[in-house]
Amino acid sequence: MRASRLTEKPSLCLALVGCVFAALLAGCGEEPKTPPTRSEAGAARPADAELAQVYDNSCKLCHANPSAGAPLTGDIKAWEPRVLQGADTLLDHAINGYNGMPPMGMCMQCSQEQFLALIAFMSGQQIQ
Repeated sequence: MRASRLTEKPSLCLALVGCVFAALLAGCGEEPKTPPTRSEAGAARPADAELAQVYDNSCKLCHANPSAGAPLTGDIKAWEPRVLQGADTLLDHAINGYNGMPPMGMCMQCSQEQFLALIAFMSGQQIQ
């Protein structure tokens, strides 16, 4: 009996199917990621113990503190335009300083490889 009502009113059936389809599509896609909180950025550490020590001593002060103005560790959106500039520019800014970032990023003993590894860790992106 119910099936005959739907076949008698095809527009009602199509509307119902359309609503169900729209509801299902609303659940698709990625949730927008919010920037990491200060505690999340502060808790992040590179897996490599030596790099983690350098990060804790040199990078964490600014890159885990939102009021410092530096992109937070793990904030992919904030890091993306910087990463798109390429490794040479990132290294130049790390070594010579840029805006509020001090020369050598407070890591006078860091090599270029360490800077790139730290930037890759903080940005969550591959550096090329």
